[in-house]
Amino acid sequence: MPSTLTDDTREFRAPQTMTPAELGDSLARLVWESFSDFLSREEVESPLPDVDSLYDDEGKAHRTAEEALIFFMWAHTRGVQLAFLGRAPDERIREGLNALHQAVFEDMVAHGTPTSQLPTFEQTVSARYAEYHQAAAESDTRLGEAVSRHLVGVAGRAALAEALSERAIAVANPLKDFLEEVELVD
Repeated sequence: MPSTLTDDTREFRAPQTMTPAELGDSLARLVWESFSDFLSREEVESPLPDVDSLYDDEGKAHRTAEEALIFFMWAHTRGVQLAFLGRAPDERIREGLNALHQAVFEDMVAHGTPTSQLPTFEQTVSARYAEYHQAAAESDTRLGEAVSRHLVGVAGRAALAEALSERAIAVANPLKDFLEEVELVD
């Protein structure tokens, strides 16, 4: 008897456990999917207004792409932290996040980013993470404003800032909910 979509859906089983390496690989795929959707301007639950103005020239488009990648890496990192903090050893969480970042950096090199640029990119990632973490601790609005400022180079686009904070929530919360059912193991 042929299976149906309903049958296939019922058979899906979320993993009960993941190693840090498995977590990192899975997260890297999710980051790239989110990033690709952003660049292709796919319809998502929280569309970004004014996105067409981000692509006016090649320099801005490159900066926007880099900042968008950092934002999606941060949002996925945030989801992992929310899911595992207090449930898994800090070192194991760090290993999973390191695996995520290593996978993304390897993908970047495989697709043409010179290896010599990675240390500068990693410094930028670290600075943005610190800024976004602080902003998120203050409010969703502050987070959206911080991301917006880096994404478009100016502050003050309230609609964009709001959409970015909504996008961060749309990425981090479902990921957190999914990972709360998973045990992070060695």
